[in-house]
Amino acid sequence: MSRFFEKIRLIFADEALRSRLLFVFGLLVLTRLLSVVPVPGVDPLRLESLLAGSEFLNLLNIFSGGGLSSLSIVMLGVGPYITSSIIMQLLTIMSPKIKAMHQEEGEAGRKRFGQYSRMLSVPFALIQGYAFIKLLQSQGVLPALALEVIILDLVIIVAGSVLLMWLGELISEFGIGNGVSLIIFSGIVTQIPAALGQLIFTYDPAQLPIYLTGAAVALIVIFGVVFVTEAERPIPVAYAKQVRGGRAYGGVSTYLPLRINQAGVIPIIFALSILLFPQMIFQFLAQSSVPVISSFSDSALTLLSNNWFYTGAYFVLVVLFTYFYTAVTFDPDQVSTNLQKSGAFIPGVRPGVSTADYISRILTRLTLVGALFLGLIAILPLILRSITGVQALAIGGTALLIVVSVVIDLVKKLDAQLSAREY
Repeated sequence: MSRFFEKIRLIFADEALRSRLLFVFGLLVLTRLLSVVPVPGVDPLRLESLLAGSEFLNLLNIFSGGGLSSLSIVMLGVGPYITSSIIMQLLTIMSPKIKAMHQEEGEAGRKRFGQYSRMLSVPFALIQGYAFIKLLQSQGVLPALALEVIILDLVIIVAGSVLLMWLGELISEFGIGNGVSLIIFSGIVTQIPAALGQLIFTYDPAQLPIYLTGAAVALIVIFGVVFVTEAERPIPVAYAKQVRGGRAYGGVSTYLPLRINQAGVIPIIFALSILLFPQMIFQFLAQSSVPVISSFSDSALTLLSNNWFYTGAYFVLVVLFTYFYTAVTFDPDQVSTNLQKSGAFIPGVRPGVSTADYISRILTRLTLVGALFLGLIAILPLILRSITGVQALAIGGTALLIVVSVVIDLVKKLDAQLSAREY
């Protein structure tokens, strides 16, 4: 405990680090203020009823930082930016030019890659915003609007999403941690007091086993995410001895740490985005006057609303995105090249292609463990919800998984900043 308070003291004693944290806090407060500024003409009672009966909208409310629950100007949240980021990451596999820009052209290439992701988020925001307006009109949450009013609301919604994306970029660049993840995190955390208050006022002694089950799941998720995030597989690395000017250098041994979960919380965010986007489109198309489109959309929504199909798709997407994001962010060939250039080698393994293959095999096995665990933790609350019938367990499990992962990532970045100051 004394070490914890000592670390807090060191953080606030460092002027630069303190400024970064205050900058992050200020922008997160701004995002919370934006999330309570509603678009005109909202029926709050119909909106509350709609959210209470839709898991899809509740999950989307998480990504909007709570902005959807008040139908605010930032009700799309960072969803369009996440969707565009997924598309750009997929293009790195399909296009060698985009892959080179992202991984080989240094900081300038990564900036261009980020710029393309931001530009692509605008058309996605337009599509999602229009689909949302029509969906909410069909449910009576928004009144029937003239075309010019719809265009004005759409411009406001898209501008709010772009503003939130820009604030996230500012947090990542001038603050601490990943800005997009922190915006989602702040939206989840600010809903905790209301959820606890509702739990206290609606407490039913007959449902005590369900409450205890939810608490046990929360503890399992927290312990599991922390354990898997911190777990790593060390690969021994040795440096060859070199003689320069009569003095010997190198000859030391160290290790290359490979984490079980290289991707962190990103696969969860990607998987939920992929699951939410088709539902939003089909919700909109279901209102079509064309019978074929309307019938097909209703069938698709029925399939997507099936709990077991949704759970299975969620699990598969989390596993696939864990492998995908690990492949994008960790390149065994590049690691092998860097080791060879620095005169390092893995004992018993030839430098070059053999080293890359060796690292790739270990990474594949580790990622399988991390992906399966992450997928199981993600769908465990959904399974419990199908057994108990308590809707809050599914939402709470996903939110808790994001919160724990973001906190771990933030603590690591703070430790790295403190270590850099000491050196």
